[in-house]
Amino acid sequence: MESWLQRALLVLALALCPALVNAQQDRTVLDDVISPDLERRQIDEDKLDSENIEIGFYAGVLSFEDFGSNDVFGIRLGLAITEDFFIEATAGSSKLSETSFETLSGDVQLLSDEDRELVYYNLGLGINVFPGEIYLGRWAFHSNLYLIGGAGNTDVAGSEYFTYYFGGGWRLFLTDWLALRMDFRNHVMEHEIFGEEKKIQNLEGHIGLSLFF
Repeated sequence: MESWLQRALLVLALALCPALVNAQQDRTVLDDVISPDLERRQIDEDKLDSENIEIGFYAGVLSFEDFGSNDVFGIRLGLAITEDFFIEATAGSSKLSETSFETLSGDVQLLSDEDRELVYYNLGLGINVFPGEIYLGRWAFHSNLYLIGGAGNTDVAGSEYFTYYFGGGWRLFLTDWLALRMDFRNHVMEHEIFGEEKKIQNLEGHIGLSLFF
């Protein structure tokens, strides 16, 4: 009886030996492939390239009601609050042309040359609505459409008038720090240039470049 039991134990040990050897080999191979002792890179968050500050300039056309369409030039300063929202301050200048009445009447001048100088400055909130990409050959450029609105003042004819505006635009990123922008806006204000209070809407379209820091 004892001899039979010894034989059974010996056969069982011989059967388990290959499995134990294979398991030991598998563990050794896995340890070589997946090593728990990895060196982690140290990342300095202060050196990450955020580029959320925008500085730019633009040129275009401002249609001031009763005074025709005139050249407009301006600068902008923006700050990205999140990936979708940004705030923007703009300042622009233009010089109003003569009204049709002044042109037809000859010597009558409703405004002096100094009073025809127009300057506006405002602050607005924008939202990116359709981010995407544009492919030109083998190059891909990030772009987005956005809506924007805000308020400020318009200085013209020796007085300042509260103005609010709304509109939209398109931004094309040529690099990660340079973008091309096209904007269309409507400036709404009330003035008394002709003696009576009048509400007008002034359409503006401009194109410009922006730098990101």
